Amino acid sequence: MTAESADAAQQESAEPAAAQPFLRLKGVRKSYPGVQALAGLDLEVRPGEVIGLVGENGAGKSTLLKLLGGIAAPDGGTIEIDGVSHTRLSVSQSIAAGIAFVHQELNLFDNLDVAANVFIGREPRRFGCLNIVDTRRQRAAVAPLLDQLGAGFSPDTLVGRLSLAQQQLVEIAKALSQQARLVIFDEPTSSLPIAESEKLLAIMARLSRRGIAVIFVSHRLTEVQRAADRVVVLRDGRLAGRLTRAEISHDRLVKLMIGRDLKVDYAAPKTARGGVALALSGIRTAAYPRQAVDLDLHRGEILGLAGLVGSGRTELARAIFGIDPVHGGGLSLDGKEIAVRSASDAVGHGIFLVPEDRKATGILLDFTVAENISLPNLDAHASNWIVSAGSERRQAEASRGELGIKVPDVATLTATLSGGNQQKVVLAKWLAMQPRVIILDEPTRGIDVGSKSEIYLLMRALADAGVTILMISSDMEEVIGVSDRIAVMCEGRISGILTRAQFSEENVLLLAVGNRVVP
Repeated sequence: MTAESADAAQQESAEPAAAQPFLRLKGVRKSYPGVQALAGLDLEVRPGEVIGLVGENGAGKSTLLKLLGGIAAPDGGTIEIDGVSHTRLSVSQSIAAGIAFVHQELNLFDNLDVAANVFIGREPRRFGCLNIVDTRRQRAAVAPLLDQLGAGFSPDTLVGRLSLAQQQLVEIAKALSQQARLVIFDEPTSSLPIAESEKLLAIMARLSRRGIAVIFVSHRLTEVQRAADRVVVLRDGRLAGRLTRAEISHDRLVKLMIGRDLKVDYAAPKTARGGVALALSGIRTAAYPRQAVDLDLHRGEILGLAGLVGSGRTELARAIFGIDPVHGGGLSLDGKEIAVRSASDAVGHGIFLVPEDRKATGILLDFTVAENISLPNLDAHASNWIVSAGSERRQAEASRGELGIKVPDVATLTATLSGGNQQKVVLAKWLAMQPRVIILDEPTRGIDVGSKSEIYLLMRALADAGVTILMISSDMEEVIGVSDRIAVMCEGRISGILTRAQFSEENVLLLAVGNRVVP
């Protein structure tokens, strides 16, 4: 979606956006123990408009979506639909009102085909009392919806064979099949490559032209800037500001979100870079067994690892950490060869991984903050095989103070924390074990701009203390703004290494597609 097409889409949707609101929130309030999630929020939604909803993690966005979806009830205020006021919505009332969701974490069944997923729970039936699903009618109803979205796959395709971007189209088709008037996209592009994100923005514009309202929740402010007719900014459960399309800019969004200006400015090391801490010699991964990776990581540096999706960055991290077996080559730590055949081996050598998907593999959401922080090092908190809750709490309290983890009590379940604070918990469990090397895979994915800044400062402090950091990131601004050097991968190999004097988006992209950088 080019800038011109985005502008055209906005112009086409200008007329329906001027219509009367069909959905109004008036003075909506919601509290949780120790937290005011929403404090008297007012919001209007008109047919055909695209509303960008932004704010730091913990600003109240998720709570607002739960109220609109009928998952939670407000403590006060009203939700008005077509002039009818409700003190709360049930799930069925939300669906009947035409409110549909496309979540970041999709809710689909891999073993069913596309049509079955679209009509799950609403299947057309035939043969009377036999009550058999009418598969033919179901697929016939879904086919035109997929055509509208330019899906490129058929209703009888198994969902398990689709890419993440294609699965999101299935969720959108489900929304359209329910005669949606409002489609809420919750961080839909956070796990998508650039090309697929562009397609999704184009689909939002297409929905808008058809008179369907869109609420677009995203931390990717450049996408919000391009897609939204107007932006609603939340901060600490309150309305921090509204911006019309003409007023939207990256700097204004950031300032409203966090109450101050923020840029990814490079923080120079306070100490000189040390010798080689971790050396990769001819490492071959399962993803690219014919490509050998040679790479030196120095003490006290942040080495950014860039590359396109599928370039082999995450596979390399998993191999270093011992999750996946290497198909050749070896590792040296401080000049001595080491064998890493498992994650336990890596941890024993002081090599730690903060994974790309923190919720799936970085933390246990049903455990408390204290339990998560102590989990990798229970021996340090145990006596006679019994873990001391007091020892766990003392370590967690120390970590909370050092990292600024915003939580009312370390006995709080980790699932209730914002993304930024969950990431700090993942970091805390490793920092408590005196790391030598930390691999951070997409360290700020799904994290608001304020928490990003805190993570960057923490990374620099660790590097200044002599820790070696390998940061894998798809965020170009992050890679350029945080790294001391940048290594770029292309199809399983290191295509080049850039010093700070060579940093530019053009140079990173040239190496990412296998070209050379002109000196």
